[in-house]
Amino acid sequence: MKGFGCQAMATPLMRVLMRRPGTSLRAANAKEWHYGPTFDAEKAIAQHARFAELVAESGAEILWLEDNGDGLADSMFTHDPSLMTDAGAVILRMGKPLRMREPELHAERYRQAGIPILGTIEAPGTVEGGDCVWVDDKTLAVGRGVRSNQSGIEQLSAILAPIGVTVLGYDLPLWQGEEACLHLMSVISPLAEKMALVHAPLMPAAFYLMLRERGYTLIHAPEADFAASNGLNLNVLPTAPGKVIMVEGFPATKAAMEAHGCEVKTFEADALCIACEGGPTCLTRPILRQAT
Repeated sequence: MKGFGCQAMATPLMRVLMRRPGTSLRAANAKEWHYGPTFDAEKAIAQHARFAELVAESGAEILWLEDNGDGLADSMFTHDPSLMTDAGAVILRMGKPLRMREPELHAERYRQAGIPILGTIEAPGTVEGGDCVWVDDKTLAVGRGVRSNQSGIEQLSAILAPIGVTVLGYDLPLWQGEEACLHLMSVISPLAEKMALVHAPLMPAAFYLMLRERGYTLIHAPEADFAASNGLNLNVLPTAPGKVIMVEGFPATKAAMEAHGCEVKTFEADALCIACEGGPTCLTRPILRQAT
């Protein structure tokens, strides 16, 4: 069986790229990396290990990147430096300057694993994986904002056009400023085919309306949870349709998904996800999801 292929967000997760945090996270300057007051490196490492257990329990194979002390504290958020398609990987270019060296880690790991590289985003273009949402297997939405720019979106469109994928760009608000992180996936998490958890107040209106027109069920997460979690209540990882992993501590968001038939597992993530501005989806780069 081919060991890669992913043009969906919520079909069964079969294989995923993750990086175990270690030396680089322990040495991180919290202010420089924009980590919050609940950041604790050792606790974050332990929380990541528990999250990895949940991913493995779902049946997904984990392809590991190891922290060799390269100083790339954010590289545990493997969702951002690359994008996977059914034809191979696209190596992205980071909008956060401290993360510029991460894409090459992905490129090298894919070469080792025998996964072809379909294309690479070049300067001045930037695209981060957190801005990319598969609406269906032929439509990719990309958020245009602080982390992904027009040049990057145009390059990505050119790379994906030969495999029949249309790229649609949507403008994101600035929200909390240039140093903070608002990705398109900060305001939507697909949960199953044509069902997603959303924070509507920050969604691009045209994107919201397009999803409605395409028959999506949009579950509105409680705004109080979004504010209390700095948006991380919305960052939910589907391991299969309607089976998801989310950060602990936001029962109203959990209940909203359960009311739509979802099975929700949680893990403690105050030092890891809340502090470091990246949730369960950010901690994973799906390499293979079961085709629909």
